[in-house]
Amino acid sequence: MRRVDYIVGARDFKTLKAEQYMEDDVYAYRPEDDGETLAQAMTEGGFGSVPIVDQNRHLLGIVSEYDLLRALNEEKSLASVKAGDLMTPNPVTVSPETPTMDIIQSLDAKHLIRMPVVDEEGKLVGVVARRDVLQGYLNAIRVTRIFN
Repeated sequence: MRRVDYIVGARDFKTLKAEQYMEDDVYAYRPEDDGETLAQAMTEGGFGSVPIVDQNRHLLGIVSEYDLLRALNEEKSLASVKAGDLMTPNPVTVSPETPTMDIIQSLDAKHLIRMPVVDEEGKLVGVVARRDVLQGYLNAIRVTRIFN
């Protein structure tokens, strides 16, 4: 579910937080999953990266399309390379309470498209993307009309 879809009208955009924007139904993969599985998930799901988690959903890293392309460029078979070997460990994350402007600054500073959202224990609880922030802005400024 994209929580941003439920933001409707007349809010100060800057008071919104990651938990209000994030997608909370996130596909996550394990370090032992192969690159082919990740590539299939990304192409079919229409997203450019996937989080890598342990058995308790603690975030370990992230694998992006760039990581998969790098493996191909190195003439590796995606079926034989593991997520744990491809992933970028310790990715940039936000918490559910991260304010809008901090999200924007992180996305901009690191040229990111999306960031994992983790709780205080480091467990993956969602993903927030640039598009979610923009949709949140549009939904927050939308004037809601009540008809009699």
